[in-house]
Amino acid sequence: MRVRRVVAGNDARGKSVLLSDGAVPNSHDFESMPGQAQARVWFTAGPPVTTPPGSEPTSNTGPVVPGFGGASFVIVQYAPDSVVTDPRFDAERAGEVATYAPDIAEASDPAEPGMHRTPSVDYGVVLDGEIWLELDDGTQTRLTRGDTIVQIGGRHAWRNKTDRPAAVAFVITGTGG
Repeated sequence: MRVRRVVAGNDARGKSVLLSDGAVPNSHDFESMPGQAQARVWFTAGPPVTTPPGSEPTSNTGPVVPGFGGASFVIVQYAPDSVVTDPRFDAERAGEVATYAPDIAEASDPAEPGMHRTPSVDYGVVLDGEIWLELDDGTQTRLTRGDTIVQIGGRHAWRNKTDRPAAVAFVITGTGG
């Protein structure tokens, strides 16, 4: 997935300047799940500051969910559910999720694939396609382009019942528990 990231901030004199403009440096297209991808746009581990970071704040293999007071901006492209229900799907190769989204993989319920709970409040907007939010009680809510979601620490899963990928932008804020 290719996503452009423009970062603006302040120089040493306090004047607003363009700090960078280019492709998100940490994104991954999942080989085991065609159509699944993530772009790590920005990551702040703890409470944000207005001083630009000294180095790249994102990582392809670090946590997705920040600590208390932190924020993570990630765009996720969800493959159609048919990718993982296809008899040719290799679940062992899907272990790459543990490499590229380790905390999400750890928070996932192996008995109910896709279901997970993170210590965060997540704000999302559907950028493309349609996606279903599934909750513990079995409720599934369909979201389409432009729809928004606020997920307050509840156990949930994202389901793509269509035949094409769906993209959702999330700002994930860490609650610390």
